[in-house]
Amino acid sequence: MRLYDYAASQNGYKVRLLLSHLGVHYETTWVDIFAGEASSPEFLRMNPSGCVPVLEPVPGAYIPESNAILYYLAQGTPYWPSDHAAQARALQWMFFEQESHQPSIATLRHWTLTGKLSRYPALVPSKRRLGEKVLGIMDRHLAGQPFFAGPGYSVADISLYAYTHLAKEGGFVLERYPAVVDWLARVRSQPGHLAQVFPYPPSASGYLPSEREAA
Repeated sequence: MRLYDYAASQNGYKVRLLLSHLGVHYETTWVDIFAGEASSPEFLRMNPSGCVPVLEPVPGAYIPESNAILYYLAQGTPYWPSDHAAQARALQWMFFEQESHQPSIATLRHWTLTGKLSRYPALVPSKRRLGEKVLGIMDRHLAGQPFFAGPGYSVADISLYAYTHLAKEGGFVLERYPAVVDWLARVRSQPGHLAQVFPYPPSASGYLPSEREAA
């Protein structure tokens, strides 16, 4: 099994986190997105969107998109709910992560860390409002249960944890959302939790991929 990844990518971190929980051995091929390697013909044959991560579970077979990879890896494990209703809830929150969470919280973090924040001043307030709304929705949901898809930790939590635990880097004040803060602590306490994250490199001030490409 091989993971095509970029160290500072939190979408890549999601997959690394689940693999750590599972104790699965895999090889890594690092893709330098700031050097344009994700736009190479070789990489685009694996993922036409030109985004990391991509999982190669067997030679020549490729699974792009972080949440699709989580779904693939979690089948038959405790990280994918066995109950159909809970499975639907897990997918609900994974779709929410892509539809609302990443375009706000992940984007503002990316813009802040790569020096792009000043490029889009007119867009920042609306993304800030959406991010605060997202955190509010998460906080209200978590006030009534420990994890997103039910009483057990699942890929829904892994998907949302990746960018939420670094939301301060995008200017969000997590202390305003106490249920989210408590949930972050519960995620960190899971066996096999992967604490290591990587910063954007100095080269990020040169070639700047889009937030979709670099997330």
